[in-house]
Amino acid sequence: MKKFRVGGALVLAFTLFLVSALASAQQAASAEQKESAEKAMAVLQRMADFLSQAKHFSVTVDMGFDVVQEFGQKIEFGETRNIVLNRPDHLRVDTTKRDGSKSQLMFDGKNLSLLFMKENVYATVSKPGTVDEAVAYFLDDLGMRLPLAEMLSSKLDQVLPKEVVVAAYVDQSQIAGVPCDHLALRGDQEDLQVWVAQGDKPLPQRVVITYRRQDGRPQFWAQFSDWNLNPKVPDSLFAFKPPKGATKIAFSPRQMIGTEAAPMKEGKKQ
Repeated sequence: MKKFRVGGALVLAFTLFLVSALASAQQAASAEQKESAEKAMAVLQRMADFLSQAKHFSVTVDMGFDVVQEFGQKIEFGETRNIVLNRPDHLRVDTTKRDGSKSQLMFDGKNLSLLFMKENVYATVSKPGTVDEAVAYFLDDLGMRLPLAEMLSSKLDQVLPKEVVVAAYVDQSQIAGVPCDHLALRGDQEDLQVWVAQGDKPLPQRVVITYRRQDGRPQFWAQFSDWNLNPKVPDSLFAFKPPKGATKIAFSPRQMIGTEAAPMKEGKKQ
């Protein structure tokens, strides 16, 4: 009986040791996760601050997005967008889709205009104000599509961090030769990966969004290149002039079949 009691004590001691070791490991993992999250959010905030405070910039964005078919297969479509932003009230976005069709979105502080070159149709509306106001009107009131519109906002530094529920710093990596911090972020409905350039210009180099609540978990990706924080462009670049023979139509996604309305399945907030 004495031997049995000693063995029981040893078992109890060993069990307590395991519990203590497990608790220590959990605490260490929790501390590591906290450090990773804080590092990721610091990089993200720095990027958001930098973009929000930029008075001017131009950038080329090559992007692709999945459209999930009824039978489950994902088909990728894509386009290249050349963006020029002059705050507070000038914006131009030139888009070329993979099928070769082109469009132009222009805002000069007074009018918001959209031209589709293949169809030779355009829509324009008076909307005096800032780029922030024009983009919000374009998305919310007109129901149009503008991927990564959030990155054009002067309030990105306030909005973006609040959308993050879980954050993690993945590693240091390179995108097209640019040293980056790779972040993994999770919101209420989407997962986001972003690669942010290291150094004094923390600009996004690549973004991948996974819509985990949509059937098939489609993805959207964007690759950024040719960042210019002081583009020399005249105001005339943002002033819209209808091409000869172009037909004016109302701003309505349903009327613009084959143009901006087609990819709405991918989500308006891209």
